[in-house]
Amino acid sequence: MSGVSLNRLDHTQPINIIYTGVAGTGKTYRLLQIAKQYTEQLPTTSTHELLSQLLYELSWREVVCLVFLDLKTQQQDLLKVPEIVSHEFFVAKAAQNERNKNLNNTAWSVLQTHSPAHSKTVSHKNRAAQPYFDKDDSGSWYLLRNSMALLDDLAQQLADFRQAQRDNQALSTQRYSMVSFHQAYGYEEFVEGIRPIVVPSSSAHSAPNPSVAQSQQMHYDIQDGAFLRLCQRAANDPDHRYAMLVDEINRANVSRVFGELLSLIEPDKRAGQAQAMQVNLAYSGRAFSVPANVDIYATMNTQDHSLAPLDMALRRRFRFVDCPPQPELLAVIQISEQTFTSSAAHGSLENHHRDKNDSLETIDLAKVLTGLNQRITQTLGQDAQLGHAFLLSVQTLAQLRAALVEQIIPQLAQAAGGQVALLQYLFNDDAQPASAQFIQDSQGVSPQQAGKADRQLSPNSNHHVPNAFLGAAINVGNYRINPDLIAQTGEFARADVYQRLY
Repeated sequence: MSGVSLNRLDHTQPINIIYTGVAGTGKTYRLLQIAKQYTEQLPTTSTHELLSQLLYELSWREVVCLVFLDLKTQQQDLLKVPEIVSHEFFVAKAAQNERNKNLNNTAWSVLQTHSPAHSKTVSHKNRAAQPYFDKDDSGSWYLLRNSMALLDDLAQQLADFRQAQRDNQALSTQRYSMVSFHQAYGYEEFVEGIRPIVVPSSSAHSAPNPSVAQSQQMHYDIQDGAFLRLCQRAANDPDHRYAMLVDEINRANVSRVFGELLSLIEPDKRAGQAQAMQVNLAYSGRAFSVPANVDIYATMNTQDHSLAPLDMALRRRFRFVDCPPQPELLAVIQISEQTFTSSAAHGSLENHHRDKNDSLETIDLAKVLTGLNQRITQTLGQDAQLGHAFLLSVQTLAQLRAALVEQIIPQLAQAAGGQVALLQYLFNDDAQPASAQFIQDSQGVSPQQAGKADRQLSPNSNHHVPNAFLGAAINVGNYRINPDLIAQTGEFARADVYQRLY
């Protein structure tokens, strides 16, 4: 679907897709990209057109007043002639009148003609009856406030113009709704439910303090959920496609969330289709069918076995698209410079023809992820693999250390139940001396090593792991993370120890 606009009816059959995969494989990112395809940028009026509409019927006197009013919003009350002439309103009016010469003279003429007869700083013979501007001793002009009716009207026009500019910057229509399922998410949030509504009581307006609790009343009403609201929009706009985006669909009891809509979302059961169905909704009792121009996309984490299993009836109604880890998206780190060098896999020739001496100075993150995932699959199964997102933003050795210590090792420790031998196999620590092991057996650590580790993990140390990992992640079971890895010292300041993960 990449690059294909879905704002119009580019496909006639509804799409029901669930993207599946382990954590960190870009499933939610896919939803966000899909959302863009269901967002339509509306035609807007250009700033030039807005200026033309604003200034078309205004005189030079009114344009200069408008300049003063506009700059007053920026706390500028005193203006020199060059500031007036360079303002966008003055420039646009000159272009509208096809003027590009003697603009300073025009500004001077307007200011002097509409200055008060008793002005002590302006000498001018042909003055208008109504003054609008005067000049102080420094030669700066200011706006007089003795013609409020005109100035109030211009101020309103200015406000309307600025609001139109702001509206133009945000004019787009989102033809989608996005929700995240969780254990407490239900039919009431997704389809419809009875919810409390707090409204001011009839006596609130006469009460001395209408904010007190006694001035409010509560009643219950049937309100539409996210999916029902989207379907109503789609039914009223059959020429466009709409999308329901559900993140982590298996975190909720999906049969309860969808309820009687479970049958209606099938492509051939949609409104207007050959096998169209409708049901009476549980709370309101009104007849309802799912429009054919509503597509449903969802994500499902296959890694967390504590989540609710997906209902088989729902499985039949969706296509499943696997999202595997993509190591080819990861970078190659150069230890000497600790900078991002390339985007690996199909990268530059430089990465395919490295000098042997350079190999010790680089860490190929694609190979790191691939090596880890091969050993994870062999021991813990495919659903325990790491997604590329764990290393996607890593560009330096320090960032790699942080990703290992704060994310990757704690996750694998949980999956492995804290078993030291299994963790050491995953990190190729089996035949390594303790100083070069990513994972150490805490039962076999000497008192001197334990003291060193405690110093590395101390809050007063320059290298410490966030508190969330201190008790829960680092010391689960009998394993501990090598303090040299945490501090990025010793063996872990060199590339070869990380290349061991390939």
